[in-house]
Amino acid sequence: MKEFLLGAASVIGLGAVAGFGFVQAGGLDFAADTAHSDGLTKLIIWAREQSITKQANDVVPPADLAAAERIRRGAGNYEAMCVGCHLSPGAEDSEIRKGLYPVPPNLSLPASATDASGSDGRRFWIIKHGIKGSAMPAWAKGGMDDEAIWDLTAFIKVLPKLSANEYQASVAASEGHSHAGMAPEPSVQEPAPGHNHEGHAHSHHKHSH
Repeated sequence: MKEFLLGAASVIGLGAVAGFGFVQAGGLDFAADTAHSDGLTKLIIWAREQSITKQANDVVPPADLAAAERIRRGAGNYEAMCVGCHLSPGAEDSEIRKGLYPVPPNLSLPASATDASGSDGRRFWIIKHGIKGSAMPAWAKGGMDDEAIWDLTAFIKVLPKLSANEYQASVAASEGHSHAGMAPEPSVQEPAPGHNHEGHAHSHHKHSH
């Protein structure tokens, strides 16, 4: 038994040394355009879901989560903050989403297709705290308060039921990007006519490739 334990310890020790050497040599690929191995992907997903489930277990949704006013407010914030990664009804993909790894879930699809649990508390927790090692930010760090996060959660819950036209109508009826967060940037005063700002010309370029 003693020899077996010593042998096992030796194997573990050699494995740890080999693993350290692999990492030290830059063997792990952190490029966003290459996927992890299946085994590593499954391990990451398992660990992530175990953590989120534990952390979100005590989150209690408000009684008025389904209120039309919450959904209305949430629509504008979704359009401003989420649609580029999580898409809207009828959108197949986006420029930024194509380059992200892991690829963010398409929240305009039914929850069963993108989110194994689909719980309100889980959605709230993810929006508030974000997810390490992904492009999902912790929106509370930017100043988004719990009420605004619940508004966004309320809208995400009904999003898969909306058509493209209904989605656009919901956004139009909202207040746009509106929540308690970062203070708006102070407006920049235009220079007086004839003022060339020390000879430097200014121009605004459209996003083009």
